[in-house]
Amino acid sequence: MAVHSQNRAYSCIKMRNKFSKHWISSKQKRKQKKYRINAPLHLRQKMMAANLSKELRKKYGKRSLEVRKDDKVKVFRGEFKKKEGKIIKINLKKLKVYIDTVQLTKKDGSKVNLPIDPSNVQIIEIVEDKKRMKQSKLAEKSMEKK
Repeated sequence: MAVHSQNRAYSCIKMRNKFSKHWISSKQKRKQKKYRINAPLHLRQKMMAANLSKELRKKYGKRSLEVRKDDKVKVFRGEFKKKEGKIIKINLKKLKVYIDTVQLTKKDGSKVNLPIDPSNVQIIEIVEDKKRMKQSKLAEKSMEKK
């Protein structure tokens, strides 16, 4: 009986941490949830990745990329399936993306953009910036080697 209580105390100490990289490999939902909620910004940005269209996959040699503002995306799941639009805003706190064509009309007539999970969208066109250009050059080099 004493051994059981010692193990229990040890597991509580482990979960007292605000964040641990080891939780991502856990089967326990509580640790997975705590990992996502308390993740630092550089890991949250990686969680904001979406699939690329077939043309972009061939061009960049990657299956997915992190979403950015002004990327053109297509919704694949939910009420707004098959709608295309530009990303207006990215909320790293909630891990959601806001698209200009995905709107809900309120009773007073005003329109509100709805949050969508980035895993439910596909990137059709991307905004070229320095970081992405570097990635594309690396992808082209790796494709040449194959």
